[in-house]
Amino acid sequence: MKIIRILLFSLIALSLISSFAFAAGDAAKGKALFNDPKLGTNNATCGQCHPDGKGLEKAGATGKTQWKTPGGVQKTLEEAINVCITMALKGKALDNKSQQMQDLVAYIKSLGSKAHMKKNAPGY
Repeated sequence: MKIIRILLFSLIALSLISSFAFAAGDAAKGKALFNDPKLGTNNATCGQCHPDGKGLEKAGATGKTQWKTPGGVQKTLEEAINVCITMALKGKALDNKSQQMQDLVAYIKSLGSKAHMKKNAPGY
C-alpha cells in the first residue's frame, strides 16, 4: 500500500512539473507567429506595425499592470495582444491559455532582454 501511495504521488508530481514545462511559451515560435499573416484575416502581421518588436520592448516587463492599446487600457498582456489581433489584424482572439498565446507572450517578453536589444542594435 505504501508503494502505491509513493507511486501515485510521484506520478502527480511528475505531471505537475511537465504541465508547467509545456505551459511556457517558445519565443522563437512567438516571433514566427508575430510575423505570420495567418494570425488575422487582412494579410497584415504584428511585425508590420512593430518591426522587430519596436515599441513593445517594455510590454513584457515584470510588474506591469496595464497596457495602453488603440482599444483602450488592458489589464493583461494577453488582453492587449488580443486587441491588436482583433482590431489591427481583423483576426479571431486567441484563448489566453493557448500555446499560440503563450508563444506570443514569450516573444514579447524577450523583446526587453539585453540579448534581444544587442542582436537588433545597429552595427558600426
